[in-house]
Amino acid sequence: MSPELNRDLRRWQVPAIAGGGILLIGSIIGGIFNPAQFFQSYLMSFLFWISLPLGSMALIMIQYLTGGAWGVVTRRPLESAMRTLPLLGILFIPVVIGMPTLYGWFHSGIVAADAALRHRQGYMNSAMFIVRAVLYFAIWLVIAYFLSRWSDEEDASGSRLRRLAAISAPGLVVYVFTVTFASIDWAESLVNHWSSTIWGFIFVVGQGLTAMAFIIAVLALLARRRPLSEVVNATHFHDLGKLLFMFVMLWGYMDFSQLLIVWSGNLTTEIPWYLPVFRTSWDWVGVLLIVLQFLVPFLLLLSRDIKRNAAWLCAVSLFLIVMRLVDLFWIVMPGYHPSRFHIHWLNFSVPLALGGIWIAAYLRQLQARPLLPLQAPNLAEAIHHGHH
Repeated sequence: MSPELNRDLRRWQVPAIAGGGILLIGSIIGGIFNPAQFFQSYLMSFLFWISLPLGSMALIMIQYLTGGAWGVVTRRPLESAMRTLPLLGILFIPVVIGMPTLYGWFHSGIVAADAALRHRQGYMNSAMFIVRAVLYFAIWLVIAYFLSRWSDEEDASGSRLRRLAAISAPGLVVYVFTVTFASIDWAESLVNHWSSTIWGFIFVVGQGLTAMAFIIAVLALLARRRPLSEVVNATHFHDLGKLLFMFVMLWGYMDFSQLLIVWSGNLTTEIPWYLPVFRTSWDWVGVLLIVLQFLVPFLLLLSRDIKRNAAWLCAVSLFLIVMRLVDLFWIVMPGYHPSRFHIHWLNFSVPLALGGIWIAAYLRQLQARPLLPLQAPNLAEAIHHGHH
């Protein structure tokens, strides 16, 4: 890593942690006066920020299984995001503390009066909720540990590609299952009578979209300095832009599929989540997501010129990151405010607070290792591909 880039990363790290800390203190003070709103905003924020390490881990495993120059130049930035998973484990603690405020199934009185909740009580209770969360994080951390360790060993003593591919195949399957169950525990159970067979896939695709958009923005910034300025060029961004386009399409497909299934089935176990967002002022947020998270990026990413231009692609990616947070706001908040659209200043301060803390941790990880996997067997091919 060049001294200039290392200096830049350190310079960005200080305001990130300072700003995140100040905003977190302010948010906690706000939470003292309005604890319910604080925990609601915190859950939304947590679901957003955990998308980055988990989505990055999935992208790393996809690259090991499929190859591709895009994965070689993004491996270190993706690994740095993945290595922040222990921090997210710590940041999950407030969600556990906020269970009484966040989840109706936590309260025995509500469960006793509801046949559906009584039926689920053996699975959906506070003890099992915590046990499953610990299990999810343990599985994710084990996968991340071996992906990171063998990548480091590759730098020291040569290729570990076969071993990395061997863990990536079952790792991706386990990732999909664990994220599916975690999304049901943490988000779907917010609405007591809601179920969706495609819910987990929506979160899997959402995490991939968030991570891909983030890594494009990071690569566009890092490519201004050595060593990536000598390696990354328009061809790499074109590849990443096509992958981003794929995730935008997949997100639109998954969300539309869920709506189509729920609409056509018209079952009492499936429609409760849609009732407040269709019949109240929440509906305009849904329209906003269709236009700004799908239609506009879809049309922009059709352009080959935009995909090959780092600045333009970075702008589209940053815009999508903002819309991903809006999407999670739309998923979480109507369950607490079903009668009308509701927004609070904590919906802004808490995500920014966690973001400052996470970005500082990410920058620290980014500085810890070389920005290119120098012993990767396909590194020369990736560089040649980029300059072809």
